Amino acid sequence: MGTSVDAAIKEENGNVAEKKPTVVFVLGGPGSGKGTQCTNIVQHFGYTHLSAGDLLRAEINSGSENGTMIQDMIKEGKIVPSEVTINLLQKAMQESGNDKFLIDGFPRNEENRAAFEAITKIVPEFVLFFDCSEEEMERRLLNRNQGRLDDNIETIRKRFKVFLEASIPVVEYYDSKGKVRKIDAGRSVEEVFEAVKAIFTQKDEKAAV
Repeated sequence: MGTSVDAAIKEENGNVAEKKPTVVFVLGGPGSGKGTQCTNIVQHFGYTHLSAGDLLRAEINSGSENGTMIQDMIKEGKIVPSEVTINLLQKAMQESGNDKFLIDGFPRNEENRAAFEAITKIVPEFVLFFDCSEEEMERRLLNRNQGRLDDNIETIRKRFKVFLEASIPVVEYYDSKGKVRKIDAGRSVEEVFEAVKAIFTQKDEKAAV
């Protein structure tokens, strides 16, 4: 298990000449539909989907001291320390056995971004950004019934604010490097996936050349 990522980590030490894992950051506001699209990408293109939020929730549910700290921060609408999330992501990458990853909902801010690159030595292949209006995201979140405790109107708006203030600078940073692939996420799931497929198909074709 984890041979591809382990090999990539060894490469940093100059032991193995194998390429680093491919990482695509998936960003979008709460309710932008990125989770649904990640599932489609996994099925069609063989990536492993790592949701920072799901990994953090699993840690909370484990009842560990780390999990309690994470829960308290999320309740207050704060962003969890970078190292905590990066450690969870690295562990999941190493356990997956794959070498292609969609990292969903991370980096949440510039500090996350810099820490991820510094700790893992991995620069993302590109950033998939699901661009969706606040009104549409709010409508979707209030309509869905997933039993998520954080889906009430006040918390939703707080999450929007955190996303805009913290995550948009990350998108702008990668945009300046030519690494952002922007998707109009206000459309239907099928239409959005057609746009997503075109991006990943183009990437695979480039890699095959």
